[in-house]
Amino acid sequence: MTALGRLFRTTAFKLALIFLFIFTIFAGSILGYVAFSARRLLEEQVNLTVNEEIKGLLSQFNSGGVLRLVRQIERRLHQPGSSLYLVTTAAGETLAGNISGVDSEGLLEAGSYQLYYRVVEEGEPRPHRAIVETVILPGGFRLLVGRDLDETDRFHTIILRAAGWSILLILALALMGGVFVARRVLSRVDHMTETTRTIMAGDLSGRLVVTGTNDELDRLAQSLNAMLDRIGELMAGLREVSDNIAHDLKTPLTRLRNSAEEALRVGSSSDSYRDALEHTIEEADNLIKIFNALLMIARAEAGNVLEGMSIEDASKIARDVVELYEPFAEEAGIHLEIDAAEMVPIHASRELIGQALANLIDNAIKYSSESIFNETVRSVVVSVKIEDKQALLSVSDHGPGIPEAEMDRVLERFVRLETSRTRTGSGLGLSLVAAVARLHGGILKLENNRPGLKAIISVPSVP
Repeated sequence: MTALGRLFRTTAFKLALIFLFIFTIFAGSILGYVAFSARRLLEEQVNLTVNEEIKGLLSQFNSGGVLRLVRQIERRLHQPGSSLYLVTTAAGETLAGNISGVDSEGLLEAGSYQLYYRVVEEGEPRPHRAIVETVILPGGFRLLVGRDLDETDRFHTIILRAAGWSILLILALALMGGVFVARRVLSRVDHMTETTRTIMAGDLSGRLVVTGTNDELDRLAQSLNAMLDRIGELMAGLREVSDNIAHDLKTPLTRLRNSAEEALRVGSSSDSYRDALEHTIEEADNLIKIFNALLMIARAEAGNVLEGMSIEDASKIARDVVELYEPFAEEAGIHLEIDAAEMVPIHASRELIGQALANLIDNAIKYSSESIFNETVRSVVVSVKIEDKQALLSVSDHGPGIPEAEMDRVLERFVRLETSRTRTGSGLGLSLVAAVARLHGGILKLENNRPGLKAIISVPSVP
């Protein structure tokens, strides 16, 4: 398809043609109405002038007869811009006037007429159109008075010519404007198309150009760029998860295989086989926990639980989770306490908020019980309150804490600051909490508790 053909097929050009057609009809109607009204007004003025002249001439006839009427008409004929006059006998013989060649049928009855006549100008007659009024006088005389419509016709012709040129000018300007707009839109759409082809080829770094005009194409480009940013984040997360799964699941799977292989090689009794099976089950349980955490993070980031959300009391959720972990904390020698407001309503998934708090409390108890930094203060405090229309659910401990430089990195999947990995865990707990907070329109913030760590889930509260 040629460039001109593509231009004519664009929606912008078609819309320009539609608006051009509508505007042309509108402009033509307005100009036609102006021409018709102007012509009608001029003709009414002509009729009024003719009637006034007839009244004056009838007054002359009544006071001096036909002879005085003729002299009056001859006097008026010598005035510039005189009207049309004709006085005839009952037989149609001309007594005075400046009209020749009028059909006699037009003088038979009194009334108003539009007549075509010939005026002698410089020795030659020329056809004209006029509005005339015929009056039958006593004695059968006819008096015809009229006004030439030549100026009215010329004025009407000028208006029509101006209307025609105006419409042609409108058409030309509109076509040029339509071509300009269509080319501009087509250029931007072509650029968008090229960018999307680059993205479909695998380069997710491509972005649509935003010109800054904030028009509909700019808004579309901004929305698509935001969508591409989100897709890029998800793809990066997918690659990261794939790499982490390949790395972090390789070790437990290897241990699982080695345990089974060793049991087959050296096992000599039912007890050794039983120990091997128990170890295998333990490793399998750890793998299941990792996959469950990954599935829950995927559900939270995909927003699949949005329909199951309702108005929940964050304080009650926190109390239930704390009650569940009190025996575990007591066994670890940790004092677990809660400081929750009376009622903190949030629009949330009870299951996910509870799981997020459980992860934070579990981490706090685990690291506080293993802490060698502070043996005198071994407590975990769970707090729930409202601040600046935000529900703040925090878990504070006095464990080893997290270095400031690592607080953002630990929110990524499979990140564990303990490189030796002697402690149990998958590095998914804080990732899950951060995903749950984002799903609820909030964030997870980590702060230094001096000593220890303070993790705060901030989500919008319900008025």
